[in-house]
Amino acid sequence: MKKLKQFCLYHIRENSSIYLFTTVLFLMGVIFGAIVVNSLNLEQKQDLYFYLNRFFGQVAAGEFVSKNEMFQQSLVHNLKYLGFIWVLGISIIGLPVVLVLLFLKGMMIGFTVGFLVNQMQLHGFLLSFVSVLPQNVFLIPAFIILSTISISFSLKVIRQQFVKGVHEPISSAFLRYSLSTVWMTLFVMAASGFEAYMSPYLMKSILTFINK
Repeated sequence: MKKLKQFCLYHIRENSSIYLFTTVLFLMGVIFGAIVVNSLNLEQKQDLYFYLNRFFGQVAAGEFVSKNEMFQQSLVHNLKYLGFIWVLGISIIGLPVVLVLLFLKGMMIGFTVGFLVNQMQLHGFLLSFVSVLPQNVFLIPAFIILSTISISFSLKVIRQQFVKGVHEPISSAFLRYSLSTVWMTLFVMAASGFEAYMSPYLMKSILTFINK
């Protein structure tokens, strides 16, 4: 545990500038997503709210998809996302795509929360608090950490290939990169578990409170 802690601290210090950049980029995506909500016209907002309201009606009635099925769908979706970032990290041309994916992830969260609050005010905030926030407590760190490690590894490959006199041990860096990706799957499993087994009941409780 002591060695693991030392390694984590060393990793954060070594990649502090990349962590700062990816965190700011993600937050910019969240802000942009919230701004996009205000750019929608009335008809677009009404159409989205119609489908959202129908979904909430199903949740309030307890018409859930099977918890196990929901867990599997969420887990597969998030693992594909992590796997895609991992693949992009080992290819030089994948570096900008990783940044775009991270920005889009933030944008989706910002749009979802912004739309709920825009349409339902305090009730929308409560719903976003129980339906969006819990699983993203695990997902956001996982995506930021993996994106940072992916960028760091990609930069090492670029230096190895194009900078003369640089001979970094890529094999050991690749092993650490792959092991880090495996560790991030634990965060994804926790997020998918919460989304499947807890979020529907929290949402139903909030909707019952709202409809009283």
